[in-house]
Amino acid sequence: MEPEKFKISDILYGIIIPIILVLLIFVLAFYLNPSGSEHVLGQAGTTGTIAVILTQGFAQMIVLGVPLVLGLLWNKWAGGAAGFIMGGLYYVASAGQYNGLYAAMGGATVSIPITSDTLAGIANGTITSLSGVGNSSVPYNFFGDLSMLFYLVNAVIIGYIAGALNNKSTSFKRMLGAGLTAAIITAVIQAIMNYYISLPPARGMAQGLWATDLGQALLINFVPSIALGVIVPIIGKVMTWYGLQPMRHQ
Repeated sequence: MEPEKFKISDILYGIIIPIILVLLIFVLAFYLNPSGSEHVLGQAGTTGTIAVILTQGFAQMIVLGVPLVLGLLWNKWAGGAAGFIMGGLYYVASAGQYNGLYAAMGGATVSIPITSDTLAGIANGTITSLSGVGNSSVPYNFFGDLSMLFYLVNAVIIGYIAGALNNKSTSFKRMLGAGLTAAIITAVIQAIMNYYISLPPARGMAQGLWATDLGQALLINFVPSIALGVIVPIIGKVMTWYGLQPMRHQ
């Protein structure tokens, strides 16, 4: 069987689309991300919330969307396994990022031996500086943050729940119901973990947001998940039209 001849569309799928994706990721990270260099939408208020949804929210939707679509189209085991991989990568990346951020803001403990000669030298001006050995301290270890670990757990269970509820059906209504149910359950779990279990910085922000702005809290915690629960079944249904679902061996 001879391979297909080279077509102009191969350039589109092999070069142009990947470059567009790279540029899109750069724009989101550099210009829209609230912690990015430019953050043109700001870091607070309504525009700041939109920026969070378009960056961190979008990243979490990708992490949860891959196991969700595999659970719907294949089975619960494929969804759970994909969630373990995607969620694990996101957990490690997020925990490392926040550990780095807090390490940069952390302090350092320095031990300098002081003797009577040292004090005398300071008093008469012969000693003008002191040096010692110290080590920096990081106030929080986000690798041990259980709420952050639940990024991995939720990625696993969203694929598993969707696969178990849909059970290989190609009915759009069933796919939509399974996708929405799985997405809402995981959103509720993550909101609870952020409110009660997360480390003090994140827990304080979560509790403060729910106490002062209920609408924004609902928007950030649930709207991306509801959108995910609707968009992914639509994508999955379209994939079945073109025969793109995984093959099932009897």
